[in-house]
Amino acid sequence: MAKIPILNSIDVISKQYPTGETPVLVMCSDMNLYICKYIRNSVSAQKLACELIGSKLATSWELNAPPVSFVNIKSEHWPKSYITPKVMTTMLGSKYLTSVDYVLPSTFDKLAKTSAMLKHLLKIALFDFWVANEDRNENNSNLLYDVITKTFVPIDFGCILNNADFQSSMMQLTITDTIINSSLFKYLTEGNASQTIQKHITNLKGTYVNYVSQCQMQIDDIANNLPSDWNIPTSLVTNKLLQLFEPGWTEAVWSNFEECLNDNL
Repeated sequence: MAKIPILNSIDVISKQYPTGETPVLVMCSDMNLYICKYIRNSVSAQKLACELIGSKLATSWELNAPPVSFVNIKSEHWPKSYITPKVMTTMLGSKYLTSVDYVLPSTFDKLAKTSAMLKHLLKIALFDFWVANEDRNENNSNLLYDVITKTFVPIDFGCILNNADFQSSMMQLTITDTIINSSLFKYLTEGNASQTIQKHITNLKGTYVNYVSQCQMQIDDIANNLPSDWNIPTSLVTNKLLQLFEPGWTEAVWSNFEECLNDNL
């Protein structure tokens, strides 16, 4: 795994988003803007870890997730009127992308309604089943659309591993937890013949094992790259990630994925 850059803020935070995590937008020392999430309580440290894990695993799946960096925001760059971190620790920044739109029902008509787009969404859905991402569904796609490359950009991985649960065994997603059970999936399948959809599923089954194998080689690097000031034991992360590669899990994921597809096609 490539070393994760460590950046510093160089200007006052320009925006705080009114979402649950209240992330901030700040210019960093590599002269790029980053959307930064931070520790607000004990649970958010584990969610930050999941953001990092999800981003790195998604990249191994060739899913176009935004690049991430560790970010240190100087206290003088944090406006007093903004919600502040519980403690000023290392933050996780996702590179701010400019040529993207949020994927919402009101923006579906901007999407390239192609076989390639459906194939990409199917791969994102399978990835979510594998990492047990409970936060990409009908109510919240957590997807951007890159208008230049005409591809989806998955974001927000804080709810993978069953909502950042590092203590329990992995649990399969339910049908309501998946983007397959959504108006977006219906929109993209409407213009594709059933044989085209089946071809995508068959091809995905053939690459699934390879993607999982590529990710397995990253376990130690991911666990060892977690900042020490997040106070998450390396062994806790490693033991949880190892569950993703157990044959019983990977096989059950595919069966669950197929079942949800059959229910929505």
